[in-house]
Amino acid sequence: MPEIQFKGKEFVFNHHLSVPYRPLVPHKNKSIGAGNVNNNLVVHGDNLHALKALMPMYAGKIDCIFIDPPYNTGNEGWAYNDNVNSPMIKEWLSSNPVNKDDMLRHDKWLAMMYPRLKLLHELLADHGSFWMTLDDNEVHRARMMLDEIFGENNFLADVSWEKADSPRMDVEFFSSRQDHMLVYAKNLENVCFNRIQTTDIPDHYDKEDDGGRKYYLKPLRAMGGQGETRAARPNLYYAMKAPDGSEVFPVLTDGTDGAWRWSKEKAEKEKDRIEWKVGKTGWTPYFRIYADTLEGRPPETIFFNSQVGSSRTSKLEIKNLFPEGSPFDTPKPVGLLDMVLQIATEPGMTILDSFAGSGTTAHAVLAMNKRDSKSERKFILVECEPYADTTTAERVRRVINGVPNSKDKELKAGTGGSFTYCTLGEPIDIDKILTGENLPDYQAIGSWLFHTATGEALSVKNIKEKEYFLGESNAYCVWFIYKPSLEFLKSRDAALTLLFAETIAKNKNKKHLVFAPAKYVPNKTLLPLGVEYAPLPFALYRVEK
Repeated sequence: MPEIQFKGKEFVFNHHLSVPYRPLVPHKNKSIGAGNVNNNLVVHGDNLHALKALMPMYAGKIDCIFIDPPYNTGNEGWAYNDNVNSPMIKEWLSSNPVNKDDMLRHDKWLAMMYPRLKLLHELLADHGSFWMTLDDNEVHRARMMLDEIFGENNFLADVSWEKADSPRMDVEFFSSRQDHMLVYAKNLENVCFNRIQTTDIPDHYDKEDDGGRKYYLKPLRAMGGQGETRAARPNLYYAMKAPDGSEVFPVLTDGTDGAWRWSKEKAEKEKDRIEWKVGKTGWTPYFRIYADTLEGRPPETIFFNSQVGSSRTSKLEIKNLFPEGSPFDTPKPVGLLDMVLQIATEPGMTILDSFAGSGTTAHAVLAMNKRDSKSERKFILVECEPYADTTTAERVRRVINGVPNSKDKELKAGTGGSFTYCTLGEPIDIDKILTGENLPDYQAIGSWLFHTATGEALSVKNIKEKEYFLGESNAYCVWFIYKPSLEFLKSRDAALTLLFAETIAKNKNKKHLVFAPAKYVPNKTLLPLGVEYAPLPFALYRVEK
């Protein structure tokens, strides 16, 4: 498969692996609800670091990803800021912001996106899908980059969103009417993909039965494709009785024996749906397909603004939410995200937007949850700009609580719900842990250790901190003897003892992996119990005896 090449690729190809882990720090005073990291999230911080922070809890668990990154028009003034250890990249850092005169702006955009897409791919569940909006500036390069990361066989569509509802009269050549939305599956065979539910009946349902049910007719004879001949399907070759009593067999247009779509048993069971028509070649059976049995229609590759809203719609939505004014002038309409959610998610799923902007994704999730009490969809937003609190999170607050003076009844009432506002903590630094200068809390360092050791995401709701139990992976029960106290970590209580090992070994369903600063039991005693010891970085402590 062809690979996209750009300046700096060799430095960013594996950069996502070297990004330090920084724990999420909840801010209850800026949140609505309990303020814990199991909730809906709005994360303020560099999205590369934020994605790494999400890995321990969400690797392989995000059901749908929607991002609206910088389009790299040359007018956005975005900055390349990844701290990659390369003289060339460091030179880039000194030449921000990226503008139209920057001859390397396309390379910088690709270098910025590549490690983020690698982490997004790791976060996405096997049944998940990825959606990214762009315009013509980078879409062709993005398509090649995504083919490389996701696999070109997992490409689903290049959807056109009709963003404009009127032409721009000030352009020199074409007035652009649409943006692109590239859609990929993590795994095409397992992807969650829904048809659009609609009450509209297509025009080809042009008949009506005695009960007033709309339907159309389809030939009962298979249309002669590969595998639809008598030789391929002998059990579907049989005689049917026409209204005049004659026998009718399935015959292909070339005169050879064909096959019916239904078995003989099903044809008898569904005989009330069969209609006969007589023509030059004799009688032909058809069967009714009723409109009220529709499971929806497949989504099309054009999302018209009459269906999902336009740029004008989204600007009006922001104005209604922020009558005092908002610094964000390029939002997406709620209807566009609602369409994505309908197609790509089921109730209870988690949606991630790592270029959150004005927070449209959260708005759409909250609105859908209000419409359907069983929806329980969850959102995670990441925004690096200073307006993460004042616009992104503030929009979520207003959508949840309602806007008292709004003329829109739904907006005035609010959706209800909760979310947690987070920033990124200091990177977990071994030297600082060893000196006690920076001791992360149990969940923060525990989830990092669990993911690092098992390659799986930790379900934090299963943590039993008082029992030093982190959770279960596919192979292990994982234990973590730790308190964020230098005094504890230097004490005998922080060591793996024989009593602790024998106690946890009573559960023989899985092996046990124990993280601890020290142990008082030799491996030859632990291994027969099914217990493995993993020394923490704190093993350099001298345990007081």
